[in-house]
Amino acid sequence: MDGLGADQLDLKIRTNTLKDLKGVGPKTAAVIVEAHQGRVPEYLAALEETSGAAQPLEGDVADLRAALRGDLHVHSDWSDGGSPIREMAEAAIGLGHEYMALTDHSPRLTVANGLSPARLEQQLDAVAALNEELAPFRILTGIECDINVDGSLDQTDELLGRLDVVVASVHSELRADSKAMTARMLAAVANPHTDVLGHCTGRLVIGRRQRNGTQKPRPESAFDAEAVFGACVEHGTAVEINSRPERLDPPRRLLNLAVDIGCEFAIDTDAHAPGQLDWQGNGCERAVECGVPVERVVNTWPAEQLRAWTAR
Repeated sequence: MDGLGADQLDLKIRTNTLKDLKGVGPKTAAVIVEAHQGRVPEYLAALEETSGAAQPLEGDVADLRAALRGDLHVHSDWSDGGSPIREMAEAAIGLGHEYMALTDHSPRLTVANGLSPARLEQQLDAVAALNEELAPFRILTGIECDINVDGSLDQTDELLGRLDVVVASVHSELRADSKAMTARMLAAVANPHTDVLGHCTGRLVIGRRQRNGTQKPRPESAFDAEAVFGACVEHGTAVEINSRPERLDPPRRLLNLAVDIGCEFAIDTDAHAPGQLDWQGNGCERAVECGVPVERVVNTWPAEQLRAWTAR
């Protein structure tokens, strides 16, 4: 690890204090230990088993990937990501992106070190300074905002109004009945601050590791998809095509429905580390399979057009 010598790393592993390092949670600590022991980390192996080895993109998929100008769902070590904002931005620049939206978690998601209003204010200052250094690349200010049970958004209206991109996602009560979940999502989609509906079903096709060592997939949340996607069209909220190999959300049948209803889309990685920014190919493959028109993918637009759309 950068800044940590071999002896220091050995000591951290022996004393089980890796999680004391900023940005290192239980999952990251486990990956570090396994890699240090010369083993392929189980989390990485599970992702590779599901997603397969990366293959060169071809045809319409390659064309769509090339048309993407940025990523609208990216995390840093300010919440539960593993890398500083600058490193995420430099990785995006390396991929040829013109912008990325920094969307760390909102305060309610304490398990992910969600940003309080005060910390979000500090992050806005940090982003402004980085944008001066990294121009013409632009870090769009943003948040992945928890959708509360009543459908409200987990951040102040004043701060949400200052952000370039608001991704609204459900992270709790995922097994609620369809009527309750539908009402919750409809309220969030109708909120004038919401720009993107994140990973709409909440499913995990690769389960997160349980205390007993097993990994169980997480089923989709139940909701009236036709009503929710119709509201997205009505209120100008894009539906996220989440490219994480363990999410691939929405499923194809729902993505087909969203296309037919007329939704706009954001093909995002939900990246928590620099290397994950290259996962957009997964979302592009699903978009092409389901006939998503390129002109309805909002992150193919130039930054100023995108910002005008989110500020509408």
